[in-house]
Amino acid sequence: MPEPTTAADAIAAAFAGAGTRRIYGVPGGGSSLDLIAAAKARGIDFVLARHETSAVIMAATEAELAGTPGAALCTRGPGVGNAANGMAHAALDRAPVVLLADGFAPAERAFATHQYFDHAAMLAPVTKLQLSVGQMAAGDAATQAIGAVMAAPRGAALIEVSGAAAKQPAALAPAQPRPALPAPDADAIAAAQRVLAGARRPVIVAGLEAVDAAEPLRALVAALGCPVLVTYKAKGVVPDADPHFAGIFTCGAAEGAVLDAADAVIMVGADPVEFIPKPWRWPVPVIEVATSPRALPYATAAAALTGRIGASLASLAEDASRADWRAEDIAALRTAWLRALTNDPQRGTGIGPQRVVEITQAAARAAGFDPRVAVDAGAHMFPATTFWQCERPGDLLISNGLATMGFAVPAAIAAALHDPARGALAFTGDGGLLMGLGELATAAVLGVKLVVVAFNDATLSLIDIKKDARDLPAGALGWPRADLAGAMRAMGGIGLRADTEAELAAAMAEACAAAGPVLIDAAVDPSGYPAQIKALRG
Repeated sequence: MPEPTTAADAIAAAFAGAGTRRIYGVPGGGSSLDLIAAAKARGIDFVLARHETSAVIMAATEAELAGTPGAALCTRGPGVGNAANGMAHAALDRAPVVLLADGFAPAERAFATHQYFDHAAMLAPVTKLQLSVGQMAAGDAATQAIGAVMAAPRGAALIEVSGAAAKQPAALAPAQPRPALPAPDADAIAAAQRVLAGARRPVIVAGLEAVDAAEPLRALVAALGCPVLVTYKAKGVVPDADPHFAGIFTCGAAEGAVLDAADAVIMVGADPVEFIPKPWRWPVPVIEVATSPRALPYATAAAALTGRIGASLASLAEDASRADWRAEDIAALRTAWLRALTNDPQRGTGIGPQRVVEITQAAARAAGFDPRVAVDAGAHMFPATTFWQCERPGDLLISNGLATMGFAVPAAIAAALHDPARGALAFTGDGGLLMGLGELATAAVLGVKLVVVAFNDATLSLIDIKKDARDLPAGALGWPRADLAGAMRAMGGIGLRADTEAELAAAMAEACAAAGPVLIDAAVDPSGYPAQIKALRG
């Protein structure tokens, strides 16, 4: 491969060296086409999205799954404005993403105001770095941004590249080693071991950073014999079928019985951004295991281990004594959690949301379809995250820190591209799907193995629950039922409709056999959501 000759090539070379396989984006003029061409020359594919936020979500999803920096691309002005929500997702869900945005050359700024606003200032709250090629060398900007987003806690960065700057001569920046996490401090290990030695009923709460340390986490769980709660992002680090699995932790009410019985809590990679905004209410010692110190911890830690999470967990497992938990105690807590979150519709019109999840997974298993599952924000996320059974880290993808609607379909597309053998499934509400309907066309053009299950209740169900006795205008929280299956067919995919459980099972069987994307428009009964959400959050 020849030495880079332009700034665009230097940027592409840095991402190729870091293992990035794709750039997702919506190009404009300026630097976009130079960057796409340079990426192709370096073996990096370009995926055309229909919206910039979707492109950033795709980049963030692949970054989470691959462990390499994600790259997204957009034009200046409205492109950056549209990408902002995706960048907030990358920041709050700790996904390493660099946005390559077309910028304004200094000569342009002498006279141009069209489409201009301060990109860096707008994205500063959700980015770790904001860099501009021209103010610094292109290769240096790329390596600094990549290093920043990969450093703990991971996040997002912005690089602005004007059309003129992209064409300027540039040299390849020296390859930078991936930021290495330190070993846990010996004194901190000793303090944590003392806390653990004094506990007879510890409970583990595993969060998003535990995804990279699933095996040592499982070893610690086996050594202690204690229950494990996982956050949404960590589902699968301990399988749902594991006898130690006790449920999902949100800092809500449903899982409270597990922690009420604890005399110590081990927080493993659980970032406070994953919890709902409720105070920590368990007055027991907390051992914090994380990659870096928490900016705003929910509880003051009796012992805090930072650095390599796997090494920290191995040190705790070395001298761990078997806890006093009995298998039947954990099973009873898990059963009570599931019973509390049962979604039991009352109206009898449409399919119960819990049954949508259960029928979907049963049909997938029967067909030998083993997809990663992306879940959108909205009321349907509660049955989806509770009742979809996970076995491995990354089996379930979700926007948790930001909890943005419009996440599931682009995330599932990226997951299917990352691992075509597994493919992907998206659980989305009709509201979230309508926000990013164009990505159905993206899926159809790419031909990815993707099943989209749309919970269609013609309502913003989660917000409808929150209205209480407020007198709102007609149409404020709902709309006539959209023909989502018809929209999928119009986009070039297969669209199916299911109004009954039998129709859903048949549609899933057809979808699992299809080679390309399929959308199932499932009529759901939302009447069970209020009780489920009250049980979850209190």
